[in-house]
Amino acid sequence: MHNGVSSFNHFVHELSVDSDTSSSDYSSGDDNDGALPASPSSSQSSRLSWASASANPETHWTEWITFLLWWLIFPLRILIWIPHYFLRLFSKRSASRAPSSPRRNQRSPRPRVSKTMSSKDHDVPNRATDRRRGVVEDLHLAIEICIEAVFDFFHRATHMILSPSEAFAIVSSWFSSSRGRSRKGSDDDVSDDENVQTATLGDTDPSLSERPTRLYNSMNTDTRTCQDVITELGYPYEAIRVVTSDGYVLLLERIPRRDARKAVYLQHGILDSSMGWVSNGVVGSPAFAAYDQGYDVFLGNFRGLVSRDHVNKNISSKEYWRYSINEHGTEDIPAMIEKIHEIKTSELKLSQPTIDEEINQEEPYKLCAVCHSLGGAGILMYVITRKIKEKPHRLSRLILLSPAGFHEDSNLGFTIVEYIFLFVSPVLARIVPAFYIPTRFFRMLLNKLARDFHNYPALGGLVQTLMSYVVGGDSSNWVGVLGTPHYNMNDMPAVSFGVAKHLAQIKHTGKFKMFDYGSRTANMEVYGSPEPLDLGESYEFIDVPVDLVAGKKDKVIRPSMVRKHYKVMREGGVDVSFNEFEYAHLDFTFSHREELLTYVMSRLLLVEVTPPSQQRQSSQKGMKLKKKKEA
Repeated sequence: MHNGVSSFNHFVHELSVDSDTSSSDYSSGDDNDGALPASPSSSQSSRLSWASASANPETHWTEWITFLLWWLIFPLRILIWIPHYFLRLFSKRSASRAPSSPRRNQRSPRPRVSKTMSSKDHDVPNRATDRRRGVVEDLHLAIEICIEAVFDFFHRATHMILSPSEAFAIVSSWFSSSRGRSRKGSDDDVSDDENVQTATLGDTDPSLSERPTRLYNSMNTDTRTCQDVITELGYPYEAIRVVTSDGYVLLLERIPRRDARKAVYLQHGILDSSMGWVSNGVVGSPAFAAYDQGYDVFLGNFRGLVSRDHVNKNISSKEYWRYSINEHGTEDIPAMIEKIHEIKTSELKLSQPTIDEEINQEEPYKLCAVCHSLGGAGILMYVITRKIKEKPHRLSRLILLSPAGFHEDSNLGFTIVEYIFLFVSPVLARIVPAFYIPTRFFRMLLNKLARDFHNYPALGGLVQTLMSYVVGGDSSNWVGVLGTPHYNMNDMPAVSFGVAKHLAQIKHTGKFKMFDYGSRTANMEVYGSPEPLDLGESYEFIDVPVDLVAGKKDKVIRPSMVRKHYKVMREGGVDVSFNEFEYAHLDFTFSHREELLTYVMSRLLLVEVTPPSQQRQSSQKGMKLKKKKEA
């Protein structure tokens, strides 16, 4: 192919020059009114081509013989064209059934984008810049390339046979240039990452800039990170490396407002990451909504990525995945919140030197936590264990969206998985340390299949129905979640065997307990008691307001289980509220729900930030009371 035109199309164009020129002569006499005159350069070049054709009879005969050979291979062309035609017809029908995408209307004038537009215009997986291909599209493209290659071969072979002098010149040029190419190849080092010169429109510097082109870019998969999504939408971004006490390296991401005295910590659920809080773009994402309301936004990530980031670079897979929900609540969340505390206090002291920490352990900022699913169970475990250890948890309010913790009310599928984990876990734990897609190839295949589910609605609808039945009829957008960028060929969230077994224990006992290590001796070493700590019976240690939100269509964590949290908290004297929405389990993060964002923001605004002047007055009163007690 040359300049975007295949050699076969160029060949057909050469054969049809005579008919096109004659037809244009007949039509030019009638349709010449008001038309622009022909370019003199083009007319001159056409006359020269005709002159050269009449002067060279060998070229004339070559064209006729080539024309006859083209008709001889015409049956082969028909055989290759028939399956290609039906495949293209199938793809067109599938595309006509699908809703129109922004890419189809790219040339039409579009109104100025505002924040009142629908979430489809801002959806991260289906944005107009998403140029991924699925498996079916790759097969379609491969067939087209094969057809072009076949006709290109016959065209070149015919040309070589009918023009032996030109063939001899080409072969001789190969031998003459082989030495120069070998010398040039020995001097240049071939690397995996080639530097390609690229220019970006709108740059102040019109000169070209170099950008490394890597292998995964050619795979046509979406490998964007949370940082890419945030910065593409024009928001600031900061990545913070957090190391837990047991050596796990976590990524704490931030949309910074360094002078803000109110902050929010967002924690994802199982098989999710911080991408879930920004996946709906500007309008429908909780992270952007909180930032627009003046909050300093922190996005937490649990341990458990396929990349296995750890301070011990030689840690084995079995050792890395040896953790349960206990480590999420007692290692991951404490490390991230302490890092938030360190950052906020240092930044606020620099921007507002008059701020002093109060004697009664109040912070110069207010930190609220918004958690979904497994993140809700982790944050409850964190608050309770910190209070038992008499350590500050530094939180002012908890907003829990369909939190995990109680699971006895579930469907048959979850019950079967529960008994499999409980009775086969001694053997299964040695074979399967975690649940994830192990190789880059199969992760790339999943990414492309997710794209096919989006491009072909019938196939996507079938997969959506099957996945909904597996999870008990939950109507979440399971197919759309598979297409989010954090499920890519380079990395993806996973679930350790310990986390899955811990959830099975919670469901089997009907109690929100910490992980049971299987023996009284092992539990005594960890907890100091033969039984693991019952967190549900320890809700009395929660000393901050809690807002529980349930989904009426949620079949993963049913509303009755969220109500059980509410009932136990009320019995423990917790300041708790309960609300329900017509949502499925994943709608809390991956769907644009305006009423949910409004509710979450209204609960966050209930936490008032104390002005610095009042903080100084309360600090002085605390000092006076302390002196009186000492006297």
